[in-house]
Amino acid sequence: MRRVFCLEDLEEAARRFLPPAIFSYVVSPAETGATLHDNRRVFDEIRFIPRVLRNVAARSIGTTLLGREYAAPFGIAPMGVSALTAYRGDRVLAEAAARANIPMVMSGSSLTRMEEVAEAAPHSWFQAYLPPTPERIAALVDRAARAGFGTLVVTVDVAVRGSTEHYERAGFSSPLKPDWRLLWGGVTHPRWALGTFARTLLTGGLPHFENSDNDKRIAIVARNVVREFSGRAHLDWSAMRRIREQWKGKLVLKGVLHPQDAVTARDEGMDAIVLSNHGGRQLDGAVSPMRVLPAVRAAVGDAMPILIDSGFRRGTDVLKALALGADFVLVGRPFNYAATVGGAAGVAHAAGLLARETEMALGMLGVHRIADLSPELLMLRPESFLS
Repeated sequence: MRRVFCLEDLEEAARRFLPPAIFSYVVSPAETGATLHDNRRVFDEIRFIPRVLRNVAARSIGTTLLGREYAAPFGIAPMGVSALTAYRGDRVLAEAAARANIPMVMSGSSLTRMEEVAEAAPHSWFQAYLPPTPERIAALVDRAARAGFGTLVVTVDVAVRGSTEHYERAGFSSPLKPDWRLLWGGVTHPRWALGTFARTLLTGGLPHFENSDNDKRIAIVARNVVREFSGRAHLDWSAMRRIREQWKGKLVLKGVLHPQDAVTARDEGMDAIVLSNHGGRQLDGAVSPMRVLPAVRAAVGDAMPILIDSGFRRGTDVLKALALGADFVLVGRPFNYAATVGGAAGVAHAAGLLARETEMALGMLGVHRIADLSPELLMLRPESFLS
């Protein structure tokens, strides 16, 4: 980790550590990668207009979100099968986030039981992919409540399954099919093969998707994996109304891009939304969340917190989003890479790097607190942003 000076460095480190098929699953975009690339390009279209002589000696990046104080204005986004890239990856991410006092969102497509993570890091959030029937949805929501989660995140941009061509070309599939390419990948990447995969098999057996339903376990090699994670095409706002009535904690809707959907989420009683295009993994050509952020903020007003993800890598990226109207940022792949190559220490290092960048940039902007950020500190290309 001494050679990791920024979050971008972690991707190359993970590429060397992981077999190509596994790494490709994490990094792969949908189809042409247009959305993935725009998620980064959008930050180059925003420039800062800093203030000077503002006495920023006592500046702070501490943030309040959904009634809780966090050490920084960012957290860890949900990422599936993290336990396949890092040993006990979901728990590593959750525990490291708790120590850094930032939120971690556990993925519904994780390979670790939600109860284990909730016990190890009680303030973690849980993200659900909704099952196909009201009865199964209710059972999953009830299970998350019994586990002790206080915040439920429902991902809604997966009505149908996205493109898988990139990682299938590299040899990854769902269900996972052990073949000569996966075997050779393990042989040529012994640190992962022994330290992650073999260790997982020895301590817990074959990995299973543990949280797709109330108490159903689905082996990663099971033929019915895709079917169990499908069947959402018919879901509509009535499902969210039922969840809102059942769930007594904080309820967050993830995967919103259209301002009208944000307004509906507010009117249906959601506590917050996450502007997200799924990190470029679902609809190729979908707009970057940053480009719709001003319009969404204008549409919902100040009453509902707006979180945002997809493409964040630098502290300056975080501040641009907050100045443009977001309340909080979620970062995904870099924290996965950090857990992969450095375990809990790697995640702590990544969080520290991003926090230092954010705090440093805040000072150079001439701003004391996160709450003082505003669009007046930015110059952007208006035609590139929905307003």
